Amino acid sequence: MMKPIQSFKSSLLVLLAAFWSVTAMANQESARIMVSDVGFATPESVEYDAAEDVYLVSNINGSPFEADDNGFISKLSPEGKVIDLKWIDGASDNVQLHAPKGMTIIGNKLFVADITQIRVFELPSGKQLPSINVQGSSFLNGITAGNGDYVYVSDTGMKPGFKSSGTDAIYKVWENGKVETILKDPNMGRPNGILNDNGDIYVVFFSTAKMIKMDEKGHITEMPKPFGARLDGLVKLPDGSLAMSSWESSSIDVYKNGEYETIAEFLNSPADMGVDTKRNRLLIPLFNEDKVLILPL
Repeated sequence: MMKPIQSFKSSLLVLLAAFWSVTAMANQESARIMVSDVGFATPESVEYDAAEDVYLVSNINGSPFEADDNGFISKLSPEGKVIDLKWIDGASDNVQLHAPKGMTIIGNKLFVADITQIRVFELPSGKQLPSINVQGSSFLNGITAGNGDYVYVSDTGMKPGFKSSGTDAIYKVWENGKVETILKDPNMGRPNGILNDNGDIYVVFFSTAKMIKMDEKGHITEMPKPFGARLDGLVKLPDGSLAMSSWESSSIDVYKNGEYETIAEFLNSPADMGVDTKRNRLLIPLFNEDKVLILPL
């Protein structure tokens, strides 16, 4: 039979463990930063610019299909303060930017997926450089830096009404304007988030819960099935795991060692994410809510 003093100590340890668990969760919640009511207009992607230590937010500002030249890119501080809401503004006479989606940085250049064009901007000035036309595309979306002066970009293959346009594809696009088709199949499943991991290309899909890996020789491996479909953002975290955002499950799920784990739930339309590698944070645009969530990992 347990002595009263031992029973008391055991109960106290259980209570302390519960207290510290709740405290840790509360601290994590308080460390979250939700940036809202600042003027975002359909934020689709967040990219960390390590050189300037700022977050860049692409804003579609209207229809994601329409060439209306009113998209813009915001500059946000790591504290969640807007530095310049329309740092790059399609409404300016010297900028053409319709419905910007995924972004990636190579050196001192920012590459932005914009319907059928790859827009290129100089950093840190934001000056627009010549755009690259991706002929045959309809909805350029996810984009990732290659291992040189090129990017990989997904065409989600959609047209107004979010119906299939049949142009589902993955392209390799060089800064000099050269475009190479890597994969093209109208039944691919609407490729969206894309990630280059040392030559291995990972892709998640919007119409189905699926992730694939393609090696440098073009061999494709289908990875274990993710928790939800309508997958959007795909990034590599500092610990080597892959994080993806799902509109269907309203969550951020992490893949590591063959298994998935949910690290954030109840998010409305989490889109194309970025990673603050300096502070170990996930940067999540909430497409339908005009918000950006800064999530500590």
